[in-house]
Amino acid sequence: MAVEEIKSWIADSRNIVFFGGAGTSTESQIPDFRSATGLYQTGARHAFPPEVMLSRSFFMERTAEFFDFYRACMVHREAKPNAAHEVLAQLEQTGKLRAVVTQNIDGLHQMAGSEHVLELHGSVHRNYCMGCGKFFDLDHVTSDEIMVPRCDACGGIVKPDVVLYEESLDWDILSKARKHIAEADVLIVGGTSLTVNPAAALVGEYGGDKLILINQSSTPYDSRATHVIRDSIGKVLKALVS
Repeated sequence: MAVEEIKSWIADSRNIVFFGGAGTSTESQIPDFRSATGLYQTGARHAFPPEVMLSRSFFMERTAEFFDFYRACMVHREAKPNAAHEVLAQLEQTGKLRAVVTQNIDGLHQMAGSEHVLELHGSVHRNYCMGCGKFFDLDHVTSDEIMVPRCDACGGIVKPDVVLYEESLDWDILSKARKHIAEADVLIVGGTSLTVNPAAALVGEYGGDKLILINQSSTPYDSRATHVIRDSIGKVLKALVS
């Protein structure tokens, strides 16, 4: 019954927004953070907890160790878009989906064909020199030749354009995300525990009555959702547009 109702909402809407987290990419073999097989468990083999190694202060003080962890655990060059990414791209192309708001940094939404993607936490595919601002691609950062990537123009350290712990989200992107979510007819939330702010609080901007929450585990927003579905995001999204 829930699927049929949601399918009718999608059929009638021209202003759907998708808000996703790490669970959107687990079907592309990219580990999430907080599950039993997530980064916070598998990353424990390193000398420091992942949340420490992904902090601004660690990056500045132990840059080589940061990049060792970053290349091993945060960059997944072999990953390809899964069914969820592909369905969302199709919904955008048909004029139904207005925006994808993502906490992921893998770029898989764009790889699948989505154009209106708001990356709250940045992207591994963008990297910039902290000295002169010159941008570099992922190849420059993942090269095994040097532990700390340097700018070929000024010699400065090249930092991934991702939001680390102790750093603020980009205000412009956050504002656009708030606006899209607040104005959405249908809000689909998938693959996120909704426990980390300010990103999680974005769901609170939605004042409509068509909130679909797709996640394998419970979230603080379950009671506010119109429908809660505990299943694979790709499987559910494919069923909703079939």
